[in-house]
Amino acid sequence: MSIQAAYDNWSATYDADENLTRDLDRIVTRETLMGLKCKSVVEIGCGTGKNTLLLSQIALKVCAIDFSAQMIEKAKEKVRSANVVFITEDITKQWTCHNESADLVTCNLVLEHIEDLSLIFSEASRVLVKGGYFFICELHPFKQYQGTKANFQRQQDNVEIPAFVHHLSDFLNTAKVHGFRLEDFQEWWHEEDQNKPPRLVSILLRK
Repeated sequence: MSIQAAYDNWSATYDADENLTRDLDRIVTRETLMGLKCKSVVEIGCGTGKNTLLLSQIALKVCAIDFSAQMIEKAKEKVRSANVVFITEDITKQWTCHNESADLVTCNLVLEHIEDLSLIFSEASRVLVKGGYFFICELHPFKQYQGTKANFQRQQDNVEIPAFVHHLSDFLNTAKVHGFRLEDFQEWWHEEDQNKPPRLVSILLRK
C-alpha cells in the first residue's frame, strides 16, 4: 500500500486509535510553539488537524497542507477557524506558497515518509522570511533503528506505512546546507516510556 493510500485509509480512525506518538507530538508542539506570535504559518503534513487548531491560535493565517484528501476532510470537520486554509498537495514537489511568505513552517511526523530531505528543507527556506522558524517533530531515529514504523489496524491486519530512516545528523546537516541555524533541540519520552529510548525528537531551526 502506498503512503498516500495508507493515510487515506487510516483517516477514518486516526483520531480515535490509541497512539502514544501522536499524543506526545501534540504536547511537544504546544510546549514548543505556544509562546510564538506569527503572521503566517505553513503546516506541512497537517493530517487530521491535530496541531492545526493550536497554530490558528498563534498565527493570523495558517496554510495547512497534506497529500491525503481524506485526512484533509477530517481536519476540516474539526478546525473551522476562519484563518485556516487547507490545501491538498504533494509536499515532495514545489509547494504552492509564495517566496518569503511565512514566518513559521511546521512539520510533524512527516519526514520519516520522505526519502529526500533536501527538497523539504529547500522549500521551507524558500517560503520563510529571514528570521523565520522551521519546527520539526519526528519519530526519534533510535525508535526507527528498532524497527518502529507508523502503523494501524484494519480488521485482523496490521498496516505498516513505508518509512525511511533519517539519522539526527541528516536533519542537522541538511538544515545547515539550506541556511538554517539550530535554535533548540530536544528529545521526548511519553510517560509510559520509562527506561526506553526517546520516542520523539524536536528541532527548532531559524533561517
